[in-house]
Amino acid sequence: MGLTSIVIFLPLLGAALTLALRSARAIRWTALVTTTVTFVVSLGLWMGFDPSATTAQFVDRSAAWFPAGFDVKYFVGVDGLSLLLVLLTTLLGPIVVLSSWTYISKHLKAYYVLLLILQTGVTGVFTSYDVFLFYIFFEVTLIPMYFIIGIWGGENRIYAAVKFVLYTMVGSLLLLVAILYLGYQAGDAVNAGVFTTDWYKLLEYNIPVAEQTWLFFLFALAFAIKVPLFPLHTWLPDAHVQAPTGGSVILAGVLLKMGTYGLVRFCLPFFPNAAQEYAMLFAVLAVIGIVYGALVSRAQPDAKKLVAYSSVSHLGFVVLGIFAFTVESMQGALIQMINHGLSTGALFLIVGMLYERRHTRLMADYGGLARVTPVLAFFMIFSVLASAGLPGLNGFVGEFMILLGSFKSAVIGSPALIAVATTGVIFAAVYLLWMIYRVFWGAITREENRTMKDLNFREVALLVPLVVLMAVLGLAPNPFLQVSEPMTRFLLESMEAKRAAVLLEAERVDMAAAAFDGARFEVLQDHSSGETAEGKEVSE
Repeated sequence: MGLTSIVIFLPLLGAALTLALRSARAIRWTALVTTTVTFVVSLGLWMGFDPSATTAQFVDRSAAWFPAGFDVKYFVGVDGLSLLLVLLTTLLGPIVVLSSWTYISKHLKAYYVLLLILQTGVTGVFTSYDVFLFYIFFEVTLIPMYFIIGIWGGENRIYAAVKFVLYTMVGSLLLLVAILYLGYQAGDAVNAGVFTTDWYKLLEYNIPVAEQTWLFFLFALAFAIKVPLFPLHTWLPDAHVQAPTGGSVILAGVLLKMGTYGLVRFCLPFFPNAAQEYAMLFAVLAVIGIVYGALVSRAQPDAKKLVAYSSVSHLGFVVLGIFAFTVESMQGALIQMINHGLSTGALFLIVGMLYERRHTRLMADYGGLARVTPVLAFFMIFSVLASAGLPGLNGFVGEFMILLGSFKSAVIGSPALIAVATTGVIFAAVYLLWMIYRVFWGAITREENRTMKDLNFREVALLVPLVVLMAVLGLAPNPFLQVSEPMTRFLLESMEAKRAAVLLEAERVDMAAAAFDGARFEVLQDHSSGETAEGKEVSE
């Protein structure tokens, strides 16, 4: 078993071990040790990674799982598109376990088992190079998240969990239809007639323009729901608000990135003509999401719902960067996925800490906490400034690159649209600073707030890594950008080459059809002339 497979399945092994335990203390520590060891092991992927390569590294590949005639196999690895997302997933593992240390008290074993299974599923999504394997992991993440929301969530947890499942399943079933059709077509074209879901084999197949459009929309719908892209976002605020703190962190930190990652990994390289044709549509929806998410966030009285709607806005920037088709915008989108996981994950953690102390998320129930809990205030303000895109912190790097690359984009080609998107940065500062003011400044109007406890050592320990990475990514982003740049350029170049090849093939087919029609017309004309001459002879 290679390094990638160890990173994927170590949490699953921890889940199996947890099932055999009875003590609450042993269960918590087993989950923490498992996730911590997984993160340490995953650092080997970073240290051994070659940024200049454009092929999968740390590959584990098995023989075909299915009978002869089906090229479906276990095929995992990492490249510049997935490495940082894998590391973000393994980093958030121990942080989520620590955040649940005192928050989760009922059904403790089930909670940690589901959390570890969820980590295996998410890591598998980011490392799969077989599309059918990707689909399996994609669906695996649905089950534990459903139970985490439905059992340990808030008052309306069942409604939120069912809504989450229904939205996701509609998209994923359509995705399965598209995968099966694509596998058969690609098998006939590039794999000697053998059904294939190998990512590299599918990359070789130049899908005809007519088929690209509907396949692109089936793939894109599944991923747009997961992002979620406006107007498919309505499940997200309910899921976030009702989920326990750990569930919200995982959901915002990595589950939403499965949607944006899917767009980059599959929709763009497989369907370049359709992606470019409908890029403006996705750009407009992304910008609507940016502005809408920001304005709705400003209207929220609930701090957790405010942070939830902010994800709609921030991930709108990511989708905009993806469909601008420039190196800068694509790089910005990839790094912004990481930035959002860090800063929004930290905000959900801090809101959860406030809720543990006061059992309310309404901002009106707070006020003046900066004097009572200065350490908590520091971490909250730092995370808010990072999320708002303050220069020197991580959010600025991603948003600046996305806006710069989108402005230069020949595909979008609308400075007015980018100008509207830029207002999202201003609105983000408005609603986030408004939240800070309501919670931490002003007079202390409620007696319960005067005796509120500041952060303890455990809470500080789980926030420090996130804050440090926000600063590092903001001040020295190059080591992280260098990981994805070669793969980004390869992706865009291969898209352009495939797009040109598909158009050339379509033109050749049209010319051949026109030549056939011309020849057929001449034959018919000759035949008609012959019949006329023969008729003349008979009449004479």
